[in-house]
Amino acid sequence: MSTGNNLEDIYNNSIRILKDLIAFKTVSGEDNNQLIDYCDDILNSLGASSFKTYDEEKKRVNLFSTLKAKNKSNKKPIILSGHTDVVPVSKGWSTDPFDATIKEDKLFGRGSCDMKGFIACALAYAPIFSSSNLDRDIHFAFTFDEETACKGAPILITELKKRGIKDCICIVGEPTNMKIIDAHKGCYEYTTYFEGLAGHSSEPDKGVSAVEFAARYVNKLLELKEKLKERELKDSIFDPPYSTLQVGGIFGGIAHNVIADKCHVNWETRPVVKEDGIFLNHEIDKFTNETLLPEMKKIYPKSSIKKHIIGEITGFDRISNSEACEFVSSITGDNSREVVSFGTEAGLFQEIGISTVVCGPGSIKQAHKIDEFIKLSEIKKCISFLDGVKNKSLN
Repeated sequence: MSTGNNLEDIYNNSIRILKDLIAFKTVSGEDNNQLIDYCDDILNSLGASSFKTYDEEKKRVNLFSTLKAKNKSNKKPIILSGHTDVVPVSKGWSTDPFDATIKEDKLFGRGSCDMKGFIACALAYAPIFSSSNLDRDIHFAFTFDEETACKGAPILITELKKRGIKDCICIVGEPTNMKIIDAHKGCYEYTTYFEGLAGHSSEPDKGVSAVEFAARYVNKLLELKEKLKERELKDSIFDPPYSTLQVGGIFGGIAHNVIADKCHVNWETRPVVKEDGIFLNHEIDKFTNETLLPEMKKIYPKSSIKKHIIGEITGFDRISNSEACEFVSSITGDNSREVVSFGTEAGLFQEIGISTVVCGPGSIKQAHKIDEFIKLSEIKKCISFLDGVKNKSLN
């Protein structure tokens, strides 16, 4: 069992590491190689073996690193999983968002709670894992671009499948105040592009307005939004209890008197079950191909409507007798199970047969906001939890 002084040292180290992590401006879509190298250096210095997976440009990278057990047993390896990207910064911060600041019992900085706080705790505790007589492997999975439809994790998980790494327990350290989360909805994000024919507004019949057809497309989405409510499952565990749909923006046109030849619509849906996502896509695609496109092409044959998938984040399903949930409960003593409205990478791990739970320090109420912070007490709770993981992993 670690001593209180050791845990205090680990806590202090976690704060130092968290400050370093926040200083890396890893906004989604930007290069995160320096942060990943920083994490990799720490873990490699402790004897970990690792591999990286990249996006097509090799600008963004995932890290999977392993501290091997000193004594093999039938205990499942543990995956400590976190995403390295953060959302963009809005104006109005009272501190520099990329220069961590401690005020009273809070550490402020972009990504402090979502979710570099968990990564910092995992890295700070890694030396204890490394020096302990572990009888199971401890894996560290750090991904890119979770905030933009989980673009990084699927690349990593494809590699895990190739390597046969699936008989594990995965702890996704999203901010939950260290409560056990065992389910959330999926999140599918799309951008639909419309191309018509420009012209003078005085002769509307000679052009094809991309904006007007986009508006009809949005109206259909809003009709389907209501139909999703009718598909509500009995005894749904979610709030709201049905699949939702939201139009995030319509962008097109250059002037009041010019028929717009281009427009695009950003929209997303959060399905309770996959079947709702399938239903929605089938209906909107049918409307596009059978109604909108024929009308556009009748006037201008080169007209087009193209739906681009930004990302389709798999939902995280509640599983009875979840090994991951039971593992966390055995450490925290908390047998409660909760659901959340936000998405995570948990469903992706679950899809390949890895027992998964979402549990991490900080509150989601602070995520994505101006003056994002994590309470220092949450960092201490996470360190104590990782100490419990170690004790469950000793020979």
